[in-house]
Amino acid sequence: MAAVAHEAHGHHDDHGHHEEHFVSKYIFSQDHKMIGKQFLMTAVFMGLIAMLLSILFRIQLAWPGESSDFLSFFLGETWAPGGVLKEDMYLGLVTIHGTIMVFFLLTGGLSGTFSNLLIPLQLGARDMASGFLNMLSYWFFFLSSVLMVVSLFVESGPAMAGWTVYPPLSALPQAVSGSGMGMTLWLFSMAIFIASSLIGSLNYITTVLNLRTKGMSMTRMPLTIWAFFITAIIGVLSFPVLLSAALLLIMDRMAGTSFYLSDIIVGGEMLTQHGGSPILFQHLFWFLGHPEVYIVLLPSLGITSEIIATNSRKPIFGYRAMIGSILAIAFLSFIVWAHHMFVTGMNPFLGSVFVFTTLLIAIPSAVKVFNYLTTLWKGSIVYTPAMMFSIGLVSTFITGGVTGIILADAALDISVHDTYFVVAHFHVVMGLSAVFGMMAGVYHWFPKMYGRMMNVRLGYVHFWITLVGAYGVFFPMHFVGIAGAPRRYYDYSVYNDFDVESFNVMMDLNVIITVFAIIAALGQLIFLFNFFYSIYRGPKAVQNPWRSTTLEWTTPVEHFHGNWPGELPTVHRWPYDLSKPGSEEDFIPQTVPLMEGEEEH
Repeated sequence: MAAVAHEAHGHHDDHGHHEEHFVSKYIFSQDHKMIGKQFLMTAVFMGLIAMLLSILFRIQLAWPGESSDFLSFFLGETWAPGGVLKEDMYLGLVTIHGTIMVFFLLTGGLSGTFSNLLIPLQLGARDMASGFLNMLSYWFFFLSSVLMVVSLFVESGPAMAGWTVYPPLSALPQAVSGSGMGMTLWLFSMAIFIASSLIGSLNYITTVLNLRTKGMSMTRMPLTIWAFFITAIIGVLSFPVLLSAALLLIMDRMAGTSFYLSDIIVGGEMLTQHGGSPILFQHLFWFLGHPEVYIVLLPSLGITSEIIATNSRKPIFGYRAMIGSILAIAFLSFIVWAHHMFVTGMNPFLGSVFVFTTLLIAIPSAVKVFNYLTTLWKGSIVYTPAMMFSIGLVSTFITGGVTGIILADAALDISVHDTYFVVAHFHVVMGLSAVFGMMAGVYHWFPKMYGRMMNVRLGYVHFWITLVGAYGVFFPMHFVGIAGAPRRYYDYSVYNDFDVESFNVMMDLNVIITVFAIIAALGQLIFLFNFFYSIYRGPKAVQNPWRSTTLEWTTPVEHFHGNWPGELPTVHRWPYDLSKPGSEEDFIPQTVPLMEGEEEH
C-alpha cells in the first residue's frame, strides 16, 4: 500500500513540475481538466459570435429595408450600405450562425468540455488515454474556429450556401460572392474540425473501455459517461462521411471533377461538368447530419440525468432502460437520414421506410422523458440553477419532439418543408435542449472546474430570461412557417402582392420574434458576468457542494494533474444511491463499501 501511495505521489510530483510554466499549464496543457476548460472558453466565444450574427439578420427580417445604425456599426458600408443589410450577406450571416451553433458550440463545446472534464473523473482515471492527442484535438478545434471566424472578414464575404452548403451553390465559385474564398475557408475549417472530433472521440472511447478504476463495471458508470461514450462512437462512425462529402466538394470546386455537378448554365455559359448529382451530397451530408443531432443531444441528456437525480435526491428511474434508450437512439439515428429529403423525388416506398424509422426513434426518446418525469415525481427537489435548466431541457425536448412527429410524416412534411416550421422545430428540440443541457452542466460542475461557486440569484434570472426569450422566439416561428414563409428568404414583402393577410401575420410575428431574440441575447450577458466574476470572486467551493455520489466529488478542490493524490478510488456500488432506506445520509458515494446484506440497487 505504501509503495502504491509513494508511486502515485511521485506521479503527482512529476506533473507538479509542469505547473511552474504558464505555457505548459494553460496553453499546451495535457491535463484533461484544463483542456475541457479550453474547449468551454473557445465554444463560449464562438457562441457569442453566432448570437450576434442571429441578431443582425433578425433585424433585417423584422424591419426589412429600414436603416439601422446597429447593422452599419458591425457590417460597415460594404455589407450594410446606408444601414440596410445586403441580400447576399444575409445568407452569409445565416450560414455562419448555423455552422457555429451546430458544430462549434453544441458539438465542440458540449463534448469537448464535458467529455474531457468528466470521463477520467467519473471513471476514476488519472487522465485520458492519450494526453497528447487530447491536446491536439483542442488545437485542431481552435484552428478550425479561427478559420471560420476569418471567413467572415474575407472581401467577397463568408460562405453563403446555408449551413448545409448544398451544391451546386457551394460548388460554383461564380454562383454567389460567398461561394469564393469564404466557401473554401468554410470547407477547410470543417475538415480540420472533423479531424479534431475524430481524435477526441477515439480518445474518449479508449479511456472508457480501458481506464475504469477497480470496481467500475459498465453497469456502474454514471449515465453521463454512457452518453459521452455512445456519442463518441456515433461521431467516429458518421463524421468521416461528412469529411468525404467535403473533400469531394473541394475537388468539384478546384480540380474540375463533377461529383455533384451536371448540365449547369451560369450567365448563359454551359459548364463542362456533367454526370454528377447534387442529391449525392445530400445523402452524404445527412448521413452525418442526423446522427449529428444526437451527437449534440445525447451529452445534454446524460448531463440532465445526473443533475435531475442529484437534485431530486432520488435514484434515477430505470437506469438500465436509460442505457437501452441511449443505445436505441444511437442505432436508429443512422437509418433516418432521408427524412430530410422527402421532396428530392425519392421513391415513395423508400420514403415510407424512413417515415417508419423516424417515428420509431420517438420511442427511446419518450423513455428518457418518462424516466426524467418519474425521477422528479415526489422527489425532494433542490432548485439549483443547474436543476432549473435541466427541467427546462425536459420541457423543450417534449415540445420540440411533438413537432418532430409532424415532420417525420412525408405527407405532412412536404407542405412545410424548408419553411420556418422546420427552423422552429430543430431549434427547439436540438438547439434549445442542447443549450439548456450545456448551461446546466456549467452551473453544476463549475465548482469542480474552478473551485468556486456561481451566484445562484443571477443563475435564476439567467434561466427565466433564457426560457421566456427562447419560447418567445421559437413558438411564434411555427406559425410563420404554417403561413408559408420559406427559410433563408431575405425579404417577405412579395407576399404583400398576392396574400396580404399572410404578409401581415408574418411581419407582425417577425417583429415579436426579433424582440424576444434581443431579450434572450441580453440575458446571456448576465450569465457571462456571473461566469467570469465567479471564477475570480465567487465563494470558495467545498469538496462536494451538491452532496453527490459520483467519483469526481471525491477529488480535492485544488487541481493537479492526476486527480487523486494517493491511490485511485475503488468503486463498490452504482452511482445513484440517493435517499437509500436505512442510510444515515441521503447520499452514499460510490467509494463506500456495501453493508452486510445490502443490495446494490
